Amino acid sequence: MRTAKIHRQTAETDIKLELTFDCQEPSVIQTGVGFLDHMLTLFAKHGFLQLNVEAKGDLEVDCHHTVEDIGIVLGQAIKEALGDKAGIRRYGTMTLPMDDVLMLCALDLSGRPYLNMDAEFTVLRLGTLDTEMIREFFYAVSVNAGMNLHFVKMAGSNNHHIAEAMFKAFGQAMDMAVSIDPRIQGVRSSKGSLS
Repeated sequence: MRTAKIHRQTAETDIKLELTFDCQEPSVIQTGVGFLDHMLTLFAKHGFLQLNVEAKGDLEVDCHHTVEDIGIVLGQAIKEALGDKAGIRRYGTMTLPMDDVLMLCALDLSGRPYLNMDAEFTVLRLGTLDTEMIREFFYAVSVNAGMNLHFVKMAGSNNHHIAEAMFKAFGQAMDMAVSIDPRIQGVRSSKGSLS
């Protein structure tokens, strides 16, 4: 089982997260930010992974610390669960339709973090999730997982659909990238390392 369990506690947040790849057991996600719970549930379902998250944060301030720190911990868990990345396909891409929205997500588990997000929101928040935090979340994931991550919105304007398409496409692309390919000997890199 490719799994990781991380507990991160600061003066602002207390986050417990467990990630298991290749698992279709239901995820239990309680972040205190309802819309983020919904998005992470979609990510897990479309990524064929189990994600359990229990987060307590200073939501009386705003959602910033909670959302960003969950991204940090998720990125750390992805990195830990994949270990030396032997046999994984490394790359994943998905062009996903969600009603009016067409979203591209492409990622490379190269060990070199980078985020490009060409998808803007026209509302300040979705539920209690500040939309500007979606970029911060994915930035934290990419840096801590060592992941090159790109999103391009190709069509659409409904803000809920944009966010939903991003998280679903991210799950689909992640599933592709972490899949084991028996043709790969060691890691999929001419350098012999994905770190």
